[in-house]
Amino acid sequence: MSVAKTFPVPYIETYLNGRVVVLVGDITSQHVDAIVNAANSSLLGGGGVDGAIHRAGGPEILKECKEIRRTKYPDGLPAGKAVVTSGGSLPARYVIHTVGPLYGRHDGQEAELLAACYRNSLLLANDYFVASIAFPAISTGVFRYPQSEAAAIASQAIEDSIYQVSSINEVRLVFFQPESADEFLKHQRFSKR
Repeated sequence: MSVAKTFPVPYIETYLNGRVVVLVGDITSQHVDAIVNAANSSLLGGGGVDGAIHRAGGPEILKECKEIRRTKYPDGLPAGKAVVTSGGSLPARYVIHTVGPLYGRHDGQEAELLAACYRNSLLLANDYFVASIAFPAISTGVFRYPQSEAAAIASQAIEDSIYQVSSINEVRLVFFQPESADEFLKHQRFSKR
């Protein structure tokens, strides 16, 4: 597959018989059942995607995250795990919060933890009968995971999990910048099914 040098907005590529869609856009404006938040372990908002989701979703998301911290994860959500809140004011019904690994800080377990973010988010979405879900590029921002490595891990984790989640018809991979989508397309490892 050749990768285009310029992208119409949104740029779209599909994989796995159309069940996976790659596009450029704003994850907070996706009309899907659930969006995934690349959260920090505090679950209290932050920068990048995390901050954008909390701002767009409003105070209900923060309130629910505080309750999760109080009841389930008082020390913070561990890397690779996933939890769900409502979507607040977002078009999505749910937000699935997952904490990606900080690159170089998990004793060589970064790839396993990053794959777990995608796998656990999809499994949790299936528990909530989610038909469509949108992911950002987890850990590739301030957590410094190289985009090329993350693309290979994310695509394999999604493909390995998608056939185990019967409710999910569409997985969107939403990139804010065309260059990030380009990098993903160059390094993804979806099979030709």
